[in-house]
Amino acid sequence: MSDVVLRLHEDWRKWRELSPSERRLLLATLAILPAVAGAIRLFGLRRICQALSGSAAVKPGACAEDAAEAQAVCRLVEIAARRGAGRPTCLARSVTLRWLLLRRGIDSTLRIGVRTLAGCIEAHAWVEQAGRVLNDTEDVRERFAPFEEIGLASTVNRR
Repeated sequence: MSDVVLRLHEDWRKWRELSPSERRLLLATLAILPAVAGAIRLFGLRRICQALSGSAAVKPGACAEDAAEAQAVCRLVEIAARRGAGRPTCLARSVTLRWLLLRRGIDSTLRIGVRTLAGCIEAHAWVEQAGRVLNDTEDVRERFAPFEEIGLASTVNRR
């Protein structure tokens, strides 16, 4: 069999392994990611973060269930980023992940960091939940100097 057929077969197997709610979230994320990426370019990060925060409310206190759910959502965002339209930036992926978590009542933090490499300034975005990096490696804080917390909103309603 050709590589394309094998890859399609593997993708179909993985799709069938997802729960119905995971399939819905993946399909939604495939549409949300490019929309968030375009909106950031058109309106800027601050306005998009304010718009996406809306009336979201986070659950008080983090728990093991939140960590597992956050990791599952992160995995689906990464799948959508790899398989969807275009190549969303780390910023679009991170804003999308942060928003999806907030919609589930899971508090998290959008981080943006910078570094200089070969005389050039590079920036990178990632999401942390309960102090754990979700969509990057744990050493991202050593590779990039993070700015202060960047939330979708600095104040969210707490239940």
